[in-house]
Amino acid sequence: MLPANLNTNEVKDAAGTEVEFTHQSEQGRKRVFQKIGELYAYPQHIIIQHDEKGVGVKKVRRSNLSIQITELSGVDSLTPITPFISLTLSLPVGLMATNATAARLCAYMGSFGWLTGADSTLKYDGSGTGIAALLAGTQ
Repeated sequence: MLPANLNTNEVKDAAGTEVEFTHQSEQGRKRVFQKIGELYAYPQHIIIQHDEKGVGVKKVRRSNLSIQITELSGVDSLTPITPFISLTLSLPVGLMATNATAARLCAYMGSFGWLTGADSTLKYDGSGTGIAALLAGTQ
């Protein structure tokens, strides 16, 4: 289970600096964290949620982690915008004996997103191979 507060380097910004979040709400299997000190009109939220369908060997769990930031547009400095990132993990848990394959999927996503080539230093600035392609809109 996640801690009530994300304040020991669980979340970092593009410069690699810690950003602190606190528990805002919980409903069923959905939990929302808000950035400590955020302005009410400009929320910054981390949301993690899970949903399970089916029973026995047909049981599937979909888990989603999303982060959204509301801020003023850099174009007109008037219009609020809310860009977000979302990661969904869909697992046929009824047929999985361990989380080994799920962990491998997460490793692939993390390494492709936040590393470049043989580099082992995480790229918080968006220059990792996969994230750079997302930001540039390229494939």
